[in-house]
Amino acid sequence: MVTIPRLVVAAPASGSGKTTVATGLMAAFASAGLSVSPHKAGPDYIDPGYHSLATGRPGRNLDAYMCGTELIAPLFAHGASGCDLAVVEGVMGLYDGASGFGELASTAQVSKLLRAPVVLVVDASSQSRSVAALVHGFASWDPGVRIGGVILNKVGSDRHEALLREALDESGVPVLGVLRRAETIATPSRHLGLVPVAERRADAVASVAALAEQVRQGCDLEALLALARTAPPLSEAAWEPGAAPAGRGTSHGPGRRPVVAVAGGAAFTFSYAEHAELLTAAGAEVVTFDPLRDEQLPDGTAGLVVGGGFPEVYAPELSANEPLRKAVAEMAHRGAPVAAECAGLLYLARSLDGRPMCGVLEAEARMSERLALGYREAVAVSDSVLAQAGTRLRGHEFHRTALEPAAGPAPAWGLVHPERRVEGFVQRGVHASYLHAHWAATPGIAQRFVERCGA
Repeated sequence: MVTIPRLVVAAPASGSGKTTVATGLMAAFASAGLSVSPHKAGPDYIDPGYHSLATGRPGRNLDAYMCGTELIAPLFAHGASGCDLAVVEGVMGLYDGASGFGELASTAQVSKLLRAPVVLVVDASSQSRSVAALVHGFASWDPGVRIGGVILNKVGSDRHEALLREALDESGVPVLGVLRRAETIATPSRHLGLVPVAERRADAVASVAALAEQVRQGCDLEALLALARTAPPLSEAAWEPGAAPAGRGTSHGPGRRPVVAVAGGAAFTFSYAEHAELLTAAGAEVVTFDPLRDEQLPDGTAGLVVGGGFPEVYAPELSANEPLRKAVAEMAHRGAPVAAECAGLLYLARSLDGRPMCGVLEAEARMSERLALGYREAVAVSDSVLAQAGTRLRGHEFHRTALEPAAGPAPAWGLVHPERRVEGFVQRGVHASYLHAHWAATPGIAQRFVERCGA
């Protein structure tokens, strides 16, 4: 039985201030001494970095498209175990979900699966009495969604606030906070959203502290905590990554855990917390390294995972680290397991924007004007270190780069929805693809990868 108090922070549309409010709430409650579990609806990697900075705990995603509705409450319970409060930041508008799938993966669906009250963040900058109609519409659209309060963002003056409060008095939805327009904290953005924490840590710490103060001054924290405590118990058991198997493989010695090196640092910031947990549970020793700084892979590396991020921003530095590029190429060429997602795919290419990369794949990468963004349904085309041919999963694509060719002689995935095409590379022990996946939905991926590391 899960009894953790919880709130879902939602909005009528993107750009209303969800991240400002959610991160500020997390930081304000954490600074008050509460253990706060941070969560993000949808596939986004960047906001959870700010959530983690605000709370001191891993930011975790709750994505019903990639993981299935049945895993949302268990994943939530796993991440929030032992905490005093959980705050879930929504995605897009409250009722916006995966295109063509109704409410699937929407903030509204997540709130229902978690039986959590919703706090609606409204950009009130260009309205007064109309705010009541907007809030009434969102509160009444789906009886299964419980909007427990409103936080008004970008309010211009005391007079503006009074007009908004007067209008909302008739709606039956309480105002739990008011944030002024002049107090908005700017967080730098780039072509794929906010700049990740790892790229601006000192400034990010200051930004999160300012958000916490903004929320403390403008929101009724006691009322918000009381609302969170109205969430009823959840009956679902917490997700578990599984028990680590016994040591295997004479190449690593009896009982020794194979080392899986995971790329980190400012260039490779996109990873779900559960991936490392699954690798550990499957028997690996997970060691993080920074391709911008480290000239060698960690000692004893038996497998390599290079996730997503912004290698295009750091292409000169990545290219200049020739010793590491050679070490990665040598590892791949001898057939060791290598899993690369999106940024990792680019890093394994011959070049990125004309700068030499690892040269593992016979492909050239470059920045593109076209944004590839959206959920994808895929089937494994080739047997690989991650999956048997025929394995089906759901993931997402999120990049503004292009690769020529887009696939090798043995592609990684055949995309079957919303478009049909093949992409990615499987060669020797390498599996490289643009597709981001959440391994909790297909835990056999981590098990299979670690087994190949210990072979």
